[in-house]
Amino acid sequence: MALKEKIKVFVVDDSALYRNFLMNNIAVDDRFAIVGHAVDAFDAAKKIPEAKPDVVTLDIEMPGMSGIDFLKELLPKYPVPVILVSTLNIRVFDALAAGAVDYVHKPDFNDQNASISFVDRLRSKLYIASFSKVRMPQQAHPDSGKPMTVSQSALLKETSGNLKVPTGSAQKIVAIGASTGGTEAILSVVRNFPADMPGVVITQHMPAGFTTMYAERLNRICKMEVLEAKNGDQVKQGRMLLAPGGYQMRVQKMGSGYTVSVTEEDRVNGHAPSVDVLFNSVAQNVRENALGVILTGMGADGAVGLLRMRKNGAFTIGQDKESCVVYGMPMEAYKIGAVCQQASLLNIPSLIYKQLGITK
Repeated sequence: MALKEKIKVFVVDDSALYRNFLMNNIAVDDRFAIVGHAVDAFDAAKKIPEAKPDVVTLDIEMPGMSGIDFLKELLPKYPVPVILVSTLNIRVFDALAAGAVDYVHKPDFNDQNASISFVDRLRSKLYIASFSKVRMPQQAHPDSGKPMTVSQSALLKETSGNLKVPTGSAQKIVAIGASTGGTEAILSVVRNFPADMPGVVITQHMPAGFTTMYAERLNRICKMEVLEAKNGDQVKQGRMLLAPGGYQMRVQKMGSGYTVSVTEEDRVNGHAPSVDVLFNSVAQNVRENALGVILTGMGADGAVGLLRMRKNGAFTIGQDKESCVVYGMPMEAYKIGAVCQQASLLNIPSLIYKQLGITK
């Protein structure tokens, strides 16, 4: 493949061992060409504009300037998709909030299978990132302290504050699925859900360990209680359950209410957790009392499940192309008729409130 047709990758890591490992394993894939590397953020700031990469891999913890601070300086000047290559670290979510597209967990070199799996995931994420949309932090969060338009400010006031949840909402369930770009998209949707919101179940493509930290992050920010789901947890008003990495989560009927089953089993559509697994269970067991939301992500996971939800009486929402980091899953869902209404990330909360009868 000619260089101009290849995806140009720039690697930033202060460890020579990891840096060489990354470059060697990316370069052997014919889809990619390494166009440069840097040992720290200052080195990268000088080299990236000249190298003109399509994608950058970035370590979070580096001497001098952290990857997070570097992102905040780089992206406004040079909006390039960035994949974080990091240890299991809560700061990954700060980096995603600062505009990184996705992340992959650094492997243990002593585990050959882990290293092979890491390389496969990294290449896949680099390929997806090469045609993803870079989101500035203020675009993802109109409440981040950055300047807002008049319409954004009005909408934010409308979707936060004292919201009234109607009686009889205990039987309602909101099911949300996302992948690439989803950690920030989900937060944008759920952060102002009222404390007595109908139960929410979420599947975000994410490995084990990261889902624990993400649930804790959501719980600190949101008004609802947020938990990484365990087998048998009750889905109830005021509670949000996140599918754990490496497991499949389903909603099941239990008496007059609902619980979740969380089981370690094969991947579906290449994912554990899988959005289709969650949505199919909601379609079967919650039916017209459900509301489904499919957000940014590569591929088609969740599309068929969302269609089943719609056919069984649920109202379904798909994130629109303009506000997606990757318009894949919502596009596939829309193409097969699974989406009742498309909406921007900023408008999805008010649409959910409208369907559930939640008012100011």
